[in-house]
Amino acid sequence: MFSTSFSLKPKCHGEIVVNEVSFVRKCIGADSSHGDLWGKLICTNFKVSFITHDALPKQRFQVANRLLGEHDVPLACVEQVVTVNDAKGKQKVLCSNQKLKFNPTELILYCKDFRIIRFRFDEAGPQSAKKVCLAIAHYSQPADPQLLFGFEYVGKQYYGSLAINSIPTQELTAACAGERVNGVDPGGGLQMPLFDRPSEWDREIKRTGAAEWRVCSINEGYIVSSSLPEYFVVPVSLADQDLKQYLCFFTAHRIPLWCWNHPNGSALVRMASISDPLQQRKLDQRICSAITKSHPQRSDVLKSDLDKNLPNIQDIQAAFVKVRQICVIEPFEESEEKWLSSMESSRWLEYVRAFLKHSAEVVYLLEGKHVSVILQEEEDRDLSCVVSSLVQLMLDPHFRSLTGFQSLVQKEWVMAGHRFLDRCNHLKKNDKEESPLFQLFLDCVWQIINQYPAAFEFTETYLTVLSDSMWIPVFSTFLFNCPQQRTENSMDFSKSKCIPLGEEKALRFPPVWDWSQQFTPKDQALFNNPMYVGKGATCVQNGAVKSFRRTKKNYSSTLRGMPSSLRNILMDGHDSLTLTRRNSLVPRLKPDFSQIREVVESPTERFFRDWVSRPADLQGMLIPQLLPSHLALWRLYFLRWVPEASILKGGPVTAYHKLSQLADEVEKLQSQLRQYKGATPASTPTSNPSAPPSDHSRMYFKAGSTLEPSSTPEYLSSSFPFSPVGNMCRRSILGTPLSKFLNGAKIWLSTETLANEAL
Repeated sequence: MFSTSFSLKPKCHGEIVVNEVSFVRKCIGADSSHGDLWGKLICTNFKVSFITHDALPKQRFQVANRLLGEHDVPLACVEQVVTVNDAKGKQKVLCSNQKLKFNPTELILYCKDFRIIRFRFDEAGPQSAKKVCLAIAHYSQPADPQLLFGFEYVGKQYYGSLAINSIPTQELTAACAGERVNGVDPGGGLQMPLFDRPSEWDREIKRTGAAEWRVCSINEGYIVSSSLPEYFVVPVSLADQDLKQYLCFFTAHRIPLWCWNHPNGSALVRMASISDPLQQRKLDQRICSAITKSHPQRSDVLKSDLDKNLPNIQDIQAAFVKVRQICVIEPFEESEEKWLSSMESSRWLEYVRAFLKHSAEVVYLLEGKHVSVILQEEEDRDLSCVVSSLVQLMLDPHFRSLTGFQSLVQKEWVMAGHRFLDRCNHLKKNDKEESPLFQLFLDCVWQIINQYPAAFEFTETYLTVLSDSMWIPVFSTFLFNCPQQRTENSMDFSKSKCIPLGEEKALRFPPVWDWSQQFTPKDQALFNNPMYVGKGATCVQNGAVKSFRRTKKNYSSTLRGMPSSLRNILMDGHDSLTLTRRNSLVPRLKPDFSQIREVVESPTERFFRDWVSRPADLQGMLIPQLLPSHLALWRLYFLRWVPEASILKGGPVTAYHKLSQLADEVEKLQSQLRQYKGATPASTPTSNPSAPPSDHSRMYFKAGSTLEPSSTPEYLSSSFPFSPVGNMCRRSILGTPLSKFLNGAKIWLSTETLANEAL
C-alpha cells in the first residue's frame, strides 16, 4: 500500500536534507480522511517538502514555482509548529531547541501566507516523526541572519565553484564580476534601477525634472548612517559639509531624503524626527529653506507628522493577526455567527482606508496647492514607506507600470532601509517588532487597482506573488533591514566559508525582481493586465497601428482658480499640518437635509469633489474613493486557501481569462496589420494554416482558434493560480455569514454610517 521510493531532488543550490519520515498522510479534508495523500515528509535547510505519487482529488493548476514544489512550504513561511498526541490529548507549540516529551501523531503548520497544513503520523515511525517535527521547528527559527537559506544558496550557486587558492587574482576578479549572477545581470538586464549607484538616481532626477536636486554620496561605505543607502538625493543648495553637521541631530542620522518631484516643481521628501528639541526650529527652517529654493516658484513647505496621524506598527500587527484568525485559524465555530462584525472589529480595512486617505491628502497639497511636503516619522522606515509610495503611485503613471512599480518598491522600501528582517520576523526573535507594513501597502495598491483596473500594467496575482516572495529567503529584497546589513553579513559569511569575493563588497543576492528565478516566461504572463491602457499602448486608428501617448502637460489638471501658494504653517508643533485620519474627503451628511447648502466645503473637499466629477484620466492623477462600499476585502490574498471560497470556473479570473484571450487576439491582428502594411505587393504574405502560432504574446491565456471555440478551463477557479486543496483543513462554512459574504455581502467600517453611502 505504501511506497518508500520517494526521493527529493533539491531545486536550489545549497539545499540539504536535514530529516525525513515516511508513511505520512497529508490531510486534504478536515471531516474525513477521504482523498488524503500518502508520502514522505522531508525537512531541508530551505523548506518543508511532502513527496507523494498520489494525485490530487481535483485537477491541479498549471502554474509552478521553480524553487518550490506543489506541496512545499519555505521554512521562513512557517509561523507556528504545533504537534499533537491523540492518545494523551496533548498539544505543544514547538520552538527552536525544545524537547518533545511525547510522540506526535499529528503535525500542524500554521503559515504566514494564511495556510494551515496538517500531517498525520498514524503509520509512521514514532521516533522519526518526532525528529522531523523538531527539525522543522529548529530550522524555521534561525538564530542568526547568516543561517537564512539565502546565504547558502548564493554561496553554493555562484561562489561555491570558486577556490581562492586555485584561481589567479585577475581571473578571480573577473569571475566575481561576471555578467550574470544567479540569472541576474547586474549591468541592467532587469531593465529597472536598483538605486545602488549614482547614475540611477541621476536618471530618476532627470525623469521627474527635479533640476534643483543632486545626488549625495557622503554615505559611501555607510560611514554616516547605517540605515541610509550609500547614495541619495538632496537639494542643490545643501552642501555636503552642511549635511554632515545636521545629521547628528536626526534620529539614526537619517537626514531628509528626496522621494519624487511633481511637474509643477513641488517635492515629496521624507525624514526622521529631530532628536534634539533645542535644534528643532533651527533645522526645520534650514531644511525647509533648502527645499523652497528647489521649487521654481519658491513655494512653501508643509510637514506631515505620520506618527500622530496614522496607526502605529503595533496596531497594524494586531489588526492583521485578527484578520488571520477570522479567515483561517481554528476553531472557526467560535466566530462563525459574527464573522462580518469580527472582520469589521479587526480594523484592518479601517487602517487601509486611513493610509489611502492620508496619502490622498498629501496628493492634494502637491497637486492642488503646489507646495512641497515633508513626511516625518520617528525613524523614517515604516509608515513613511507606505505613504510616500502611495502618493507617487497616485500621481505618477510611471509607477503603475510593472518595472516602474518595482523601482518604486526598490527605492522607497529596500534602499530607504525598511526593516524587512524585523518586520517579517524572519528570525522569530521579537514579536513586538513584527508588523505587516508591506502587506498593508500591497492591500492599498489592490484597492486602487480594484477601482481603476485599466490604469495598472500588473494584476492582483502579481501583488499576491510578490507578498509570498517575502517568505522565500533567497532574495536580498526582503532579507535585510538595510543595504548595510546585507554588506556586513555577506562579508562575515564569506570569510567564514572562505568564499572569494574579489573586488565585490558583498555577496550578490538575486533581487526578487528577477522573476525568472521563480517562474517560466509563460507563467510570468499572469502578471500582465490585459486591460492596461498605458503610455505607449498600441491601438488601431483609421486602419493604422498607432501608440497612445500622454501629452506633455502635467500628470493631471489642477483645480482651476486654486491659489498656487499656501501659508507656511511649519512654525511650531501647534501650527504644523494636521491631517486627521477620521475626516472624510467629502462632507458628512447631516440629519437635516435642508442644511446641506449651508455646509462650507474646505479647499481639500472641493478639490476632490471637482476631480471626481471629471472622467478619470488613467495616465493622470488617480484618487481612490474611500466610502465603505468602495473598499473591499482582498479575497485572492486572504481567502485563496479556503476551499469553500473557491468558486469553480468563477470569480475575477473568469473575466481575466476572456480579456486575456481578447487582448491576445488584438495583438495578433495588429501584428498581421503591421506585416501587411510593410509588405510590397510582390511580397504580400500568404496565409499558412499549418504554420505554428507565434508565442510572443504577453498574455497567459491565448486566443482560441475559430474551429475550437474557447471555453473556461476546468482547473480555473476564483483562487487561481493558487490551489486551496490540502492547504486548509477545517469544517465546512456553507450557510454561515462567511458564505453570505462570499456571495456579495458588504463589510462596513465602524467609523462610517449608512448615510455616508448617499454621498
